Amino acid sequence: MSATSHRAQALSGTVRAPGDKSISHRSMILGAMAEGTTTVTGLLEGADILSTAVAMQDFGAQIERQKDGSWTIIGCGKAGFKSPEGDVDCGNAGTGVRLIMGAASGYALKATFTGDASLSSRPMGRVLDPLAEMGVTYEAQAGGRLPATLTSDGKLTPLDYTPPHASAQVKSAILLAGLNTDGVTVVNEPTLSRDHTENMLKAFGAEVTVKAQGAGQKVSVKGPVTLKATNVNVPGDPSSAAFPIVAALTTPGSDIVIENVMMNPTRTGLFETLTEMGAYLRSDNFRTSGGEVIADIHVKHSKLHGVTVPEGRAPSMIDEYPILAIAAAYASGTTIMRGIAEMRVKESDRISATVALLVGNGVETSEYDDGFAVKGGAVAGGGTVITHHDHRIAMSALILGMNSNQAVSIDDASMIATSFPTFFELMNGLGANIKTSKVAAA
Repeated sequence: MSATSHRAQALSGTVRAPGDKSISHRSMILGAMAEGTTTVTGLLEGADILSTAVAMQDFGAQIERQKDGSWTIIGCGKAGFKSPEGDVDCGNAGTGVRLIMGAASGYALKATFTGDASLSSRPMGRVLDPLAEMGVTYEAQAGGRLPATLTSDGKLTPLDYTPPHASAQVKSAILLAGLNTDGVTVVNEPTLSRDHTENMLKAFGAEVTVKAQGAGQKVSVKGPVTLKATNVNVPGDPSSAAFPIVAALTTPGSDIVIENVMMNPTRTGLFETLTEMGAYLRSDNFRTSGGEVIADIHVKHSKLHGVTVPEGRAPSMIDEYPILAIAAAYASGTTIMRGIAEMRVKESDRISATVALLVGNGVETSEYDDGFAVKGGAVAGGGTVITHHDHRIAMSALILGMNSNQAVSIDDASMIATSFPTFFELMNGLGANIKTSKVAAA
C-alpha cells in the first residue's frame, strides 16, 4: 500500500494518543513472567505488540483479548518459560526481541528468534554478548543478527555491566535476565535512558534500586524473584503524538488537543526541543496512571526557528529525530542534530533515510556520520520517499506533505500499523488530506 499527502487546511479537533509502544511491550513480557493474571487496558494493538504477544504464548503464557478491549495475561509464574515448539517470530519488533531475549535467558530453555527482513538486519550482539557473560550461549548470523538461537540452563550469574552507550533495550534485557539470578545485577548507564522497565518491575513486585552516578545512573535488581501479576493502564505514546503535534505546528491556522500523552522525562526531549524552536505547546490536566505522569497537550500553528539540539538530549528523543527534521524543514534558519549515530541501526539507517526524504523534496540538508543539519524554509515537495520499511520515516514523510507546495508520496505505508494502526484515521479526522492506494502486483 502506497500513500500520498496533499496540502491540508488548518487542523482542528481533539484526539487521544494511541497506547505507548514501550509500555505495551513491557506489560506483555512482565505479565507473561508473573504469577497470576495481569489485565492490560489501553494496549497499543499494533503489529509489533501483537508479535510480542504471540511470542509470550510461545513461551507458555496464556493471553486473550477481552470483549471490552482489555487484555488478560495468565503468566508462567514459578514454573517459568518453556522452550517454544517452533521459532519465535518477532516480526519487526526490535524492542520486543531484545527484551524477550533477556526475559527468556533466566529459564532453562532453548529458543530460536527470527524476524522480518528489517529486524534481521539489526545487530543483536549488544544484548546477546552481556547475556552470554551471565551464562547463556548463542549462535547468530554475522554481526550478531537474526536468526539467533539462545540456550540457557537457567542458572545465570549476576552481572555488573556498563554498556558503551545508553540503551533502554540493553538495560532492560539485562535487568529481566537478572530477575532469575541469585544476587544483584547492575547496569551502569553513562547517560540516562528510558526508565519504563524499572517503573514496571517495581509495580510487578521486584526490588529495583536506582542511584545517580555522574551524568547517568546505576540501576540494580535483586534476584531471584517471582513477579506478581498486576493491572496495567497503558498511557498514550509521546512518540506517536509527535506526528499530529508537528503537523499542527507546521500547518497554518491549526489548533488541536492531544489527550492522554505520557510525560515521562526520559521521553519528552522532542517537546522540549520544539518549545525552544518557538512552538506553542501547552500541557494541561496532569495526572498519574500506572506509575507514569500523563497530560493533555494543546498545540497551535507556530513560527519555528532553527536550533542546535544538545547531544545529551538524544536518549530522550532518539526515535523522534525524523519528525523533528520535518519541523526543522519548515523553520527559519538551520537546525543541527548531532550525537545520534544510534539512528543508523534502527528499523533503517534513519540518518540516511531522513536526509534522502528531505533532499528528495527540495529541503537543503547536510549529512554527518552522527547526524544531520536541516536548513528550513518553504518545502517544494513532489518526491516519492523510499521508506525502507520504516514506520517513522513513512509517517514523517506524510507529515512533510501537509504543507509542501506539491504532494509527497511514500512507496509503502503498510508498516505504519506496527506502531500507529489508527494513523490515517486520526490524521484525516483532524483535517489532513492523506490518500492511500494499493500497489499493483508485479
